[in-house]
Amino acid sequence: MIAYVTVGADDIARAKQFYCAFLPALDYELEESPEGLSFALPVKPGQAAAQPEFYVKPPFDGKLASAGNGAMIAFEAHSQKQVRELHSAALAAGGVDEGQPGFRASYGPRFYVGYLRDPQGNKIALFSSNPDEPGRD
Repeated sequence: MIAYVTVGADDIARAKQFYCAFLPALDYELEESPEGLSFALPVKPGQAAAQPEFYVKPPFDGKLASAGNGAMIAFEAHSQKQVRELHSAALAAGGVDEGQPGFRASYGPRFYVGYLRDPQGNKIALFSSNPDEPGRD
């Protein structure tokens, strides 16, 4: 099981604006510290922490952050409508479009996805594969 994912950012304020445009809508709660941003799903009393957590931090080695070629983080939305709304909100918050929300021929008939890049260049996917919604024709 993946416990956490970390992406590097040189401008934490821009990263906060971007990620706060959609992660709270997916139930992630933000905790800020001098080390950066931590996003986690809420934990009910007596329940183990929900994983994975998502961190946005300056690189530990002090060098400039860079996006990995071929690396991508995907967040599951509740519906196709939410994918569209969150994709739009993330673009308005400084993201760059990497693929408008929709179905892709190379994926299953219910996999609805939109792609973007955060202000640092990290690739993000927002997807839904809700079985209660219409699929690709």
